[in-house]
Amino acid sequence: MELNVREIASATMILFAVIDIIGSIPIIIDLRKKAGHIQSEKATIVAAVLMIAFLFLGKEILNLIGIDVNSFAVAGALILFFLALEMILGIQLYKDDAPETSAVVPLAFPLIAGAGTMTSILSLRAEYATVNIIAAIVINTIFVYIVLKSSGKIENFLGKQGISVIRKIFGVILLAIAVKLFATNIKSLFL
Repeated sequence: MELNVREIASATMILFAVIDIIGSIPIIIDLRKKAGHIQSEKATIVAAVLMIAFLFLGKEILNLIGIDVNSFAVAGALILFFLALEMILGIQLYKDDAPETSAVVPLAFPLIAGAGTMTSILSLRAEYATVNIIAAIVINTIFVYIVLKSSGKIENFLGKQGISVIRKIFGVILLAIAVKLFATNIKSLFL
């Protein structure tokens, strides 16, 4: 288990695209307007703990129900594929109730550490060393905290068009990652 800069960078970009904190700025701004305050520190810490816990316990949970990591990675690739389509096409395939408060529940889960993030973490585990995934989680957690703290300034700087362009760029990156993840793990299912 050695730190690998390439793996850390790759895992960081994958998680960044899946978490899509930039694309979530409109939701964060709405939460701030409704509640008046967002619990940035608490939401960030809870999300990090959830992601790291799932990294270590997710495989055991899968083993308990009889699913191997490669099968989960293929399923994760499909989820990432549909998340990417949502980002690129500007459509909503996954319907969820809009959060009504700025408590940890809508921010930490499912906004930051949602189903796509958890799936990605287990999928990454099939390809990368655990220490590199943890480093990627920490880097993303720091970035999430910065975005939560400065969401108003970011919105003013980028504008709606800027946020839309960034969301589409990361959607294309996520789509390419989904295809690679699928191709890498599908082979092992037929061996």
